[in-house]
Amino acid sequence: KDHLDKNNLHHAYLIEGIRDEILPEIFSFIEILGMSVLNNPDLCQIHIDNFKMDEVSLLRSMVDEKGFSPNKKIFIISANQFSLDAEHALLKIFEEPKKDTLFFLIVPDKNSLIDTLVSRFYFIPTNLESKNTEEVQNFIKMSTSERISFLKDFLKNEDEDEEGVLTDSARAKSLRFINTLETVLHNNFFGVQHSSPGVEHLFHQIFQVRKFLRQPGSSVKSLMESLALIVPNL
Repeated sequence: KDHLDKNNLHHAYLIEGIRDEILPEIFSFIEILGMSVLNNPDLCQIHIDNFKMDEVSLLRSMVDEKGFSPNKKIFIISANQFSLDAEHALLKIFEEPKKDTLFFLIVPDKNSLIDTLVSRFYFIPTNLESKNTEEVQNFIKMSTSERISFLKDFLKNEDEDEEGVLTDSARAKSLRFINTLETVLHNNFFGVQHSSPGVEHLFHQIFQVRKFLRQPGSSVKSLMESLALIVPNL
């Protein structure tokens, strides 16, 4: 809410975090704008796991339609991942925003998006790392077999909405977990006494796992289990 000002609106907001935690705040702000979030034909929500060209076409057609009231048309989009061609197509929608149209885009990790798309938005970060810190610290202390067992349950517990759309996928959860893991390890290792090729190799491996996790179709299970093998016990 600290980033949203009804008297100084940006046309598009990119919010990094968990959809179900962010939506209530967006709804609250929409009501501050004097609009209803119930039975409002000018409020459109698209919630999907993988945003592809079909969704771009749908969004473009709805953006081009005339609103039902003199108020703003508002679009709330949440997705765990985007196809590359969809991202490039979205650029055209946000390059020349239509008057009285407001966008909220919710993603688990803004770094999975191309920079040119991110640059079209006012970015609002969410401090997710602190929420994962205790879980990550426990993970580091586990034996390899305990880590594998932990990851089995961790990856299994995906969250879905009433329509079966993933609101927090295993891939999204894993990316947040890795970001926190990197921070915790950085705080433990990046002192003078720990500067060594082995530490550099560890962080390089974490970078590679994150890179491949952001690629649709990669094996989340295999990538996360690789971390279970390389992260040292502290």
